[in-house]
Amino acid sequence: MRGTPTPNYSPYKGQLGRTNNPLPTFIMTEPDYEDKTAFLGEWGPFQQMVFFLLCLSIIPNGFTGMSIVFIGDTPSHHCLIPANANITGEWRNHSIPLEEESGTVVLSKCARYKLDVIKSFSERGYVPGIDVNVSEIQHETCLDGWEYDRGTYISTIVSEWDLVCADKWKNPLTSSVFFCGVLTGSFLSGQLSDRFGRKNVLFATMGVQTVFTFIQVFSPSWVVFCALFFVVGMGQISNYVAAFVLGTEILSPSKRIIYSTLGVCMFYTIGYTLLPAVAFFIRDWRMLMLALTLPGFFYVPFWWFIPESPRWLLSQGRVEEAEAILRDAARRNRVTAPEIIFQPLQLEPKAGKLVAHNICDLVRSSNIRWVSITLWLVWTILSIGYFALSLNTSNLAGSSYLNCFLSAAIEVPAYTMAWLMFRCCPRRLCLFSTLFLGGVVLLCINLIPPNLSSVSTALEMLGKFGVTAAFSIVYAYTAELYPTVVRNTAIGACSMASRVGSISAPYFIYLGGCSKSLPYILMGSLTALSGLLSLLLPESHRMPLPDAITHMQTFPGWKKRPVYKLSQTTGEEDVSDTL
Repeated sequence: MRGTPTPNYSPYKGQLGRTNNPLPTFIMTEPDYEDKTAFLGEWGPFQQMVFFLLCLSIIPNGFTGMSIVFIGDTPSHHCLIPANANITGEWRNHSIPLEEESGTVVLSKCARYKLDVIKSFSERGYVPGIDVNVSEIQHETCLDGWEYDRGTYISTIVSEWDLVCADKWKNPLTSSVFFCGVLTGSFLSGQLSDRFGRKNVLFATMGVQTVFTFIQVFSPSWVVFCALFFVVGMGQISNYVAAFVLGTEILSPSKRIIYSTLGVCMFYTIGYTLLPAVAFFIRDWRMLMLALTLPGFFYVPFWWFIPESPRWLLSQGRVEEAEAILRDAARRNRVTAPEIIFQPLQLEPKAGKLVAHNICDLVRSSNIRWVSITLWLVWTILSIGYFALSLNTSNLAGSSYLNCFLSAAIEVPAYTMAWLMFRCCPRRLCLFSTLFLGGVVLLCINLIPPNLSSVSTALEMLGKFGVTAAFSIVYAYTAELYPTVVRNTAIGACSMASRVGSISAPYFIYLGGCSKSLPYILMGSLTALSGLLSLLLPESHRMPLPDAITHMQTFPGWKKRPVYKLSQTTGEEDVSDTL
């Protein structure tokens, strides 16, 4: 892909945190490093091993976060009438008032007729509906708890801790707590991997994710479950970022594109599609979490096959360790490494004064400020759409397991189409078309009659297709718009904006309790609006990557800046990209 930056972006749903490194002790530029390691070849056994092992490490991320779709689902329920209540069978059958829900008459979820009154009528031998007008009996709350339908689930966290009625708000908060953990992990993951190394952080945070998910199985209360879920979210994003950065630093430029766009996305989707298959056979939430935890322990042997990043070792001045890894890679690829890989002169500290850029540079000038604000809005709305649609599958008509599988499977063609579009089409057209498609389709769901539920489900999957494709595109597009000196910072800031969207996404589903159409109206309108906003962004297709802030194209996008000549960044904006 011409003009596409390979190492600094990720297509993983807004979950890339800070990957920009502080100024390293020793700097080797990208061309120098690639030239010195060219003897390894592009796609030997070493690169293949690293590619597939790191992709395999992504699989648990696909089912860890989305497991809440099943473990947090709300079964049908109504007030419990104690078995020892001294009432006749007729009165027991008439003890729950009826109410209308989405055009269907169902038992009330949060109220029952006053049990003392029913007992009195039962003892007198009155017959409900004949001797007594049942609808005139006063109501009371579910003082004895709830009775849950066990046809779909043996248990969920909702049925175990009664997260219904007055405590219904706790259900979406559970998902939001997880995404708050992801947000926190996004802040920490880059700093941890910069300081302690990509490999160490990868395996440490995989251990955190696995161990704390295992501990969740024994949660005695909802509060403890949420606290552990927060830590799991931190571990999930941190091991993803470490794996992503490690792969982009080790692999050659041509394979780096495939790894960062299709590789990690497809293996994330594999984990996502495995989730409903496992959940179908394991209906108890504790046993399901235990089953999802076990694969994490199989990654322990990966420690002896996945190497540390030679680039990171060089940035720390650990030249001998970096050379040892490259010589081992040469042995695996059956090639001969040069006697001296890195000349001492090439590892001297870089001279000259370097200006440290930070997040304030993203809003310092008018042009970059409007680009940043527009992208932050687009990323936030995309994250709302993606996670709200992903978490909503249990509320669709039909089997929740099949709906979840379809929601996961639709991502495969979405990523493939996004990759093909990005290779040959203008960036604004790519982003606008996928966003607008997703938004319009979601709005159309409200036009479908209730008896055509399969059509509504199909439209929701088509909307998920558009949103997923747009998410994959916006990562690469964002990386092309920003100059080298702030590119990593910009991606991290956009990722933080997307986290706001993911934290709020569960509450869009929660609004469905007030009106079935309200979530689709909001998501569809916002997504279509973000598509229109994307037309204001500058075009980056077939444009050289900007080196400095002054090289950025003008906002709005129809104002053209003359194409600059690609050159080495000099002066005070000279900051090397370490990935």
